[in-house]
Amino acid sequence: MKKMLMLVDMEKKLIMLMLLLQLLSLGQSSSKPTANITVMGLVYCDVCSNNNFSKHSYFMPAGVEVRIICRFKAASSKTREMITFSANRTTNELGLYKLDITSVEGASCATEANKDSLVASCQASLIGSSSDSCNVPGHKTTTDQVKSKRSNLCVYRFTALNFRPFKKNIDLCGKQ
Repeated sequence: MKKMLMLVDMEKKLIMLMLLLQLLSLGQSSSKPTANITVMGLVYCDVCSNNNFSKHSYFMPAGVEVRIICRFKAASSKTREMITFSANRTTNELGLYKLDITSVEGASCATEANKDSLVASCQASLIGSSSDSCNVPGHKTTTDQVKSKRSNLCVYRFTALNFRPFKKNIDLCGKQ
């Protein structure tokens, strides 16, 4: 009976220790900033092969494959951490590809003046077309252009990537 009471007492102490450790870890994680990062872009068919979105161009249907590579560096004086992230994404029915990276601990997306804000460089490249009629790469690589930053959200938007038809339709586009 005495052994059983000792085991119950020890079990209670162990549970209390685990709860204390969990509380301490929750307190620690809330003191560090975390950044949520979204990287996105569009892919279109450049029907007239002029590297512009013209009245004959259209956003590629779902299924275009795009490779995204991002390098994030915490610009803190306390750390020199570098994270490289690479992922393939497929466009949706509107020609949009998107990558969400949640909870990059130790980084903030605040203004450029903030010395602890995130420094990033991202690039997107075409892998393959979803269309037989528009599958020759035009603009096949792009880097991030517009950055929207708030305290815990970074949005990186790419200039559009495009494919072209194998042969230009002169009746539709002229001889340009």
